[in-house]
Amino acid sequence: MRHLRASLFALSGLAAAIVALALPMAPASAQAPWPTRPVRFIIPIGPGSGADITARLIGDKLSAKWGQPVVVENRPGGDAIIAITAVISAADDHVLLFAPASTFTAHPLLHEKMAYNPADLVPIARVTNTLIALGVPTELGVSTVKELAAKIKAQPGKLNYASVTGANDLLYAAFLKTENLEMAKVPYKDPVTAINDLAEGRIQAFVGAYAIMRPRVLQGKVKVIALTNSQHAAALNDIPTAAEAGFKSLELDGLVGLLGPKAVAPAVRDKIAADIRDVVSDPEINTKLAATGQVVNPGTPAEFAAALKDQSDKVNDIGKVLGIKAAQ
Repeated sequence: MRHLRASLFALSGLAAAIVALALPMAPASAQAPWPTRPVRFIIPIGPGSGADITARLIGDKLSAKWGQPVVVENRPGGDAIIAITAVISAADDHVLLFAPASTFTAHPLLHEKMAYNPADLVPIARVTNTLIALGVPTELGVSTVKELAAKIKAQPGKLNYASVTGANDLLYAAFLKTENLEMAKVPYKDPVTAINDLAEGRIQAFVGAYAIMRPRVLQGKVKVIALTNSQHAAALNDIPTAAEAGFKSLELDGLVGLLGPKAVAPAVRDKIAADIRDVVSDPEINTKLAATGQVVNPGTPAEFAAALKDQSDKVNDIGKVLGIKAAQ
């Protein structure tokens, strides 16, 4: 009888094992919390930009929180398409795009055919609002947008402005058209290089993140005469918004956030957004980012998606001013 019970127990164990093998495996995300390995933040612009500073600062905090390294990679050039396609093609929820929205919301206006499907890039978290500045060389001798417009009008086509492609460039082009001004466009692959030429007086105007201009502003070589943001910046109280200066055609809010491929599950997106909200609540983070022209403004995936739509709508309006039809 004892042998019979032992045999039955062995058979029941074998049956249980067979049933277990027949059941579908639980998804990896259910077996181990995300992240399970190093996370990569791909940035479409060079070192020293507002997005770069922000990514490295919060990346250190997130690394400690997640127990995994957060590696920041700069992949400038190609109108941000190099970085975007790298993220989409990786199809990896550990490879994410950390970018200013202005680097890609204008793509339908800048390219007759899109190199990627925007639907393949999903919003994860809004992180900051960047202060976007209109800068001029100090040696140009202008202190306001009105003075800059007068100088351009006095020398039609003889002054230069930097273009690194993106929404900021379309914004400035629309401003020139609205004000009936003529400047020569000088293309750049990297905004940092453009700022260096701005400081040396080789170009006379550039719209870009204040964070990139700040070192040259502190050196006294670049003067910021307006911010494109709709809200006055407490951190730069002496600089008017473009609307305050009387040029609403130069108004566009900066927006920086984290996006990823479709491989990022909704639960992981929510986790990342919540963790970012947690780390940026640190007063030290706020202070450091404010000093570089970043306003901490974390948001959920849905909030970031809504903000991106708002900026895309604004960019489309700029396209209408310039007579540019968006790519389908």
